Amino acid sequence: MIDMPRLVDQSCHGVLRTELGLGTFEAHLGPSGAPPASGTTFFDTQTGFAVRRWCPPLLGLEPHCPPARYLARRRELGVAETGRRLLRSAGIATYLVDTGLPGDLTGPAELAAASRARAHEIVRLEPLAEQVADTSGTADAFLANLTEAVQAAAVRSVAFSSVSAPRCGLAAVAEPPGRGEARRAAGRWLARRTAGGPLDDPVLLRHLLWIAVGAGRPLQLHTGDRDPAVLAGFAAATAGLGADLVLLHGSPHHRTAARLAGAFPHVYADLGAALAATGARAADVLAEVLELAPFGKLLYSSGARALPELHVVAASAFRAALGRVLGAWVLDGAWSRTDAQRVAGMIAADNATRVYRLG
Repeated sequence: MIDMPRLVDQSCHGVLRTELGLGTFEAHLGPSGAPPASGTTFFDTQTGFAVRRWCPPLLGLEPHCPPARYLARRRELGVAETGRRLLRSAGIATYLVDTGLPGDLTGPAELAAASRARAHEIVRLEPLAEQVADTSGTADAFLANLTEAVQAAAVRSVAFSSVSAPRCGLAAVAEPPGRGEARRAAGRWLARRTAGGPLDDPVLLRHLLWIAVGAGRPLQLHTGDRDPAVLAGFAAATAGLGADLVLLHGSPHHRTAARLAGAFPHVYADLGAALAATGARAADVLAEVLELAPFGKLLYSSGARALPELHVVAASAFRAALGRVLGAWVLDGAWSRTDAQRVAGMIAADNATRVYRLG
């Protein structure tokens, strides 16, 4: 009943370039990348069942085929051909690719070529700061170079993302640290840091967030189970500064993100992880989000990484859930089909096109 447009995937990662055995493939189906417990399999999860439902037909197999048969077909086709077939079937028009994860993952250009789509870069702030630290000898040089690096990244990318700053940097106060406070924090961190060590100082993480806000690009925050009051404080402090905040979250935290998106004009809620990981219950989760957030504040993403299958699963789950929820409301007479079609287009692509200025 609802025609689904091609999607803008507003938060994803590249796919692995290497062939995968059963254990490695299974590890990427799990939430942490670690292997499953002895005697169990991550194919026995909502994500695993969704892969077996949606992906085998794209490789010439029947739906729900056994994992061993699916992986054998994958090896027969090869990693490059498997990736092309899966990605080109996902119905993605544009990928926004967070390049901050380690590993042998394709970048935006490779992902675009494999999928016959467009792709843009999202710069993750923490690895950027760590790269700056490796070439800065003093605290003053580090702070100056960090500002320049963030501003330069804003030119080449469509957004920033942060995974640790929401956990650490926002726990203090929702305002930027003073120059002296940031300088002392930089000195302490550089003194105890070994080459390649992660940025884990709360003051510097907060400083980094505020530099990114000043650059004017949208800022994606991996919020997890953050205290809603902490997120609300940062949202209030950044209102009117020109940088939109996009909350990346997962079930059961989708309600908090939806409420914040409704409360602040510059805050948006991502739908990716909340839907992709809930499998057959994705329609229920989506309906809960649509109860709370304005429709113009919701953005599709896959959150997919490493496996092209996860791009397919996320897109398929989203389309099925959106069609089921909106279609039921049209059948009940609560919505017109025209309005349902318009909202589907907003969430699938139009909102992201506006927020990230994709043109």
